[in-house]
Amino acid sequence: MPLFGHRTGEAVLPRRRELLAFPPGHRTVARPRHRRLGPARRALLLRGRDRTGPHRPVRDGSPYDDPPPPGKRGHGMARQRRHHGTRRRTRARIRTGALAAVLALTLGAGSALASDTLPWPGESAVGANQPYQHGYSSTDLLRWNPADDTDAELLRAKVPLQTRIAPNARTQRTPALPSDTQMLTLAGDYGNAFFESHPYTNEFSQYLFNYWQYSDVYASWHGMPTEGVPVDYYDPDLDWKEKWFEFGAVNLPNPGYTNAAHANGVRSLGCVFFSPNDRGDQAYSELLQRDADGRFPAAAKLIEVAEYYGFDGYFVNQEDAVAQADIPTYKKFLKQLRDGGLYVQWYDSIDNSSGRISYQNEFNAVNAPFVRDAAAGDVSDSIFLNYWWNKSKLTKSKTYAKGLGLDPRRNVFAGVEAGMYQFDQPYDLDNNLDADGAPMNGIATLGADFVSSDYAKKTDDTAQSAVFDRERRWWTGSSQGATTPEGTWKGMSKYIAERSVIKGSTFATSFNTGHGLSTWSGGKLSNDAEWGNINLQDIPVTWQWWIDAAKSSLKADFDYGPEYTPADRFSYRKIGGYNGGSSLVLSGTLDSDNTMRLYKTDLSVTKASTLDLTYNKPSADDDSQLWLALVLACDPGKVVQVPLSGSGQHTDGWTTVSADLSKYAGERIASLGLVVAAGAQPIKDYQVNVGALALHDGVDRTPAAPKKLRIDQLLPGSDELFLSWQRSDYDTVRRYDVYLDDTYLGGIYDDVFYVKRFTATSGQIKLVAVGPDGTRSKPATVSFDLSTAPADVTAKAAPDGTLKAAWSPQLTGQPVTVAVRGLDTSKPFTKEVTVPGNQSGVTLTGVPVSGDAYLLTAKTADGTATGVRGRFADADISPYPKSAVKITGNTFAFSRPTLADWHTLTILENGQPKSFATTYGSGNKPYIVRGRTTRAAMTVTMSSATSKVIAVLEDYAGNKTTTVLRDN
Repeated sequence: MPLFGHRTGEAVLPRRRELLAFPPGHRTVARPRHRRLGPARRALLLRGRDRTGPHRPVRDGSPYDDPPPPGKRGHGMARQRRHHGTRRRTRARIRTGALAAVLALTLGAGSALASDTLPWPGESAVGANQPYQHGYSSTDLLRWNPADDTDAELLRAKVPLQTRIAPNARTQRTPALPSDTQMLTLAGDYGNAFFESHPYTNEFSQYLFNYWQYSDVYASWHGMPTEGVPVDYYDPDLDWKEKWFEFGAVNLPNPGYTNAAHANGVRSLGCVFFSPNDRGDQAYSELLQRDADGRFPAAAKLIEVAEYYGFDGYFVNQEDAVAQADIPTYKKFLKQLRDGGLYVQWYDSIDNSSGRISYQNEFNAVNAPFVRDAAAGDVSDSIFLNYWWNKSKLTKSKTYAKGLGLDPRRNVFAGVEAGMYQFDQPYDLDNNLDADGAPMNGIATLGADFVSSDYAKKTDDTAQSAVFDRERRWWTGSSQGATTPEGTWKGMSKYIAERSVIKGSTFATSFNTGHGLSTWSGGKLSNDAEWGNINLQDIPVTWQWWIDAAKSSLKADFDYGPEYTPADRFSYRKIGGYNGGSSLVLSGTLDSDNTMRLYKTDLSVTKASTLDLTYNKPSADDDSQLWLALVLACDPGKVVQVPLSGSGQHTDGWTTVSADLSKYAGERIASLGLVVAAGAQPIKDYQVNVGALALHDGVDRTPAAPKKLRIDQLLPGSDELFLSWQRSDYDTVRRYDVYLDDTYLGGIYDDVFYVKRFTATSGQIKLVAVGPDGTRSKPATVSFDLSTAPADVTAKAAPDGTLKAAWSPQLTGQPVTVAVRGLDTSKPFTKEVTVPGNQSGVTLTGVPVSGDAYLLTAKTADGTATGVRGRFADADISPYPKSAVKITGNTFAFSRPTLADWHTLTILENGQPKSFATTYGSGNKPYIVRGRTTRAAMTVTMSSATSKVIAVLEDYAGNKTTTVLRDN
């Protein structure tokens, strides 16, 4: 399935091309028109990435429901690449306004776009040392050690996977819908550029998934360069074939997304991906190497990586043929992953008998052994079926799964090509329904993030309401949350019952969606900067939207404050959030009672239970009222209304009212919502913002003040701050909020945090722990003052093992202690010297020349430590081992170098370089280039049987070393 891919340009070679028009300020690109491509490939296509794989035939220019004719194969995922949208500051390639106007008229304002997202500009630009993820080749994986990775600790997900409440059909939007149909969402996460896969950053318009209640598994569909690739190797203005760097066959889920997924009871998966071209010479066979005990070291490493980074398993997208003899071994490899506690999903791509690429589009004897094998047993948990299914195929899939003792709703997933076909799907999910209207198999989608990634104005903060409407339509069928779908697309909620993790005796929400244009604390503006951090996302409202009204219903939206541009249908006063970046706003004409169901729950009520509602009613005084809407498990057909006195009057800002629930002690709340009760006459221009809901059980659950808060790195030269503290259990603390004095800096459930654009010269860092019921601890504090610290600290390392540090002395005259620490903890290095207070520099000797990252700090005895980060000079390189070449007669088969930072390998025969083919048919190079030389090209027959053959290995730093392979 062209499912998986890095963010490089890989797209099917087009038969016809069309230009897609970008709005002013965007660059336009020529895009091929494709139909019926596989997940990976389609994704690549739409996103300007995949160039491999066949076109699917189209009859009379329209989709058809039967499988491809004999001799035609399905579209795989391997060919889809993660597409990234252009940023509003990109350069236009269409040079004439007239052409652009014609294209705009032809394609329409909402045309889907597909191109690499360029790095964020301006204030949202990446910080100099901002942690980001990278991919892994098989070689990288086998030597993986978190101590070698400078940013590893800041890229871990710490939220434990939450359990979901038991199904309750009577509180579902569609009671007859089975609750056990599993849903896998394979999609992009934030949609960052190649070197910008961050857990959080300061950008409102990055995509954030908001419909966890309809997913059971989320797999991040993206790709990343392997560790150490210099950022300047990426030139976004070059053609997709000119990305001359390596992408990992293993890619990890974004840790912010993993945290959000886990908070909602959703598994988070990484991806393993192989296909021709897409990963250079990387091959699945490298993963299948075994140790003396018959175990797979690569599988052990994949388990170790998942456990360390806190995710749950892998989506395996094998879209390169497997040698027939390797099939049993491959299954044992998968089984080791699964037996290691990981969730494994296989893609419908390989013929179990031959190992050839063969998309079955149904579950049958050809692909079933990659889930349940007669000899090996269960080797994976489920399969993602390719997309060319029909009613017959899905019915047979259900039957075949049951015949193997499998549950088709949990083990077999009907694939939906979301990103390619979007709201105009050629295959109808109604074909996955049985005679009773119940799904026969699970459902998996590829590219549901198209709602943002393929929207022309996706990076325009003023256009995000359209992204929200598009996402709501994909998941519910209606952009406005109506019960009638817009067009033929019925929405995923027709097939997947809503789920929830809201249980226990406490609950709190501030209606944060995970990003904002500003931040409010206790109703007061705390920071006017935009931000994006899915770690701060509250449990999403279960139903967007479920409002029952006898006449017209109020309109619901998330209000992001004065800088926000809502959809045209709204005219409410923009207030913003109470705690965080947003609030829930209900507005319109109130002419009958409106009952709004918000959350599916299983909350227990005690004799001391109270429920606090924080709201702001900017519209005029009237005789309306707000009531809590409770559905009790004992009588799910009834809405119990609990009064909130005085709620019909205009408020001068936010106010909190509390409802006593002791009357319902011993009951369980199955649904929590709100009733807006109408007055005697219709009320025009009604508005109420709901800023927070909090259920308390009478027990003081206020967390203790955090411990061991410290500034790990304060880097004034790059305006960055790194913090750490001691983390408490998730049952006690749901997140930590970080402030500079009273200015909100961000939050996360973690024990480390990174802040960019940190320009303060003095102040107090405050850390507040937030409990499950929304209670807030007393702050932990740490102060800093740059007036007491050496200023303008710089450092430069040299190949001779020296490091020169310089600074501007302060007036205190105190001695200055200079310390350098290597950030690669697997090779610990520290050195410290103290110099007189009037000295402005020092040269440290004997420092490494490994190219590893370091932190240099300078401080006086009573002052704040300030620092600068850099890299030691890189003067080390290990030679290419002769044993890495298999020589058979005059034929040399080269293995990929294992050196972590190798770049090219030049093979000289009698002083002349051999030529090596590159991926995507991009021509030959006079060397093997990391990530782009084809696997076939790595085997070379020399021109002479008596020639001298030399290998010259060069790393990213330009160091070279020579190995004589044959000297005749």
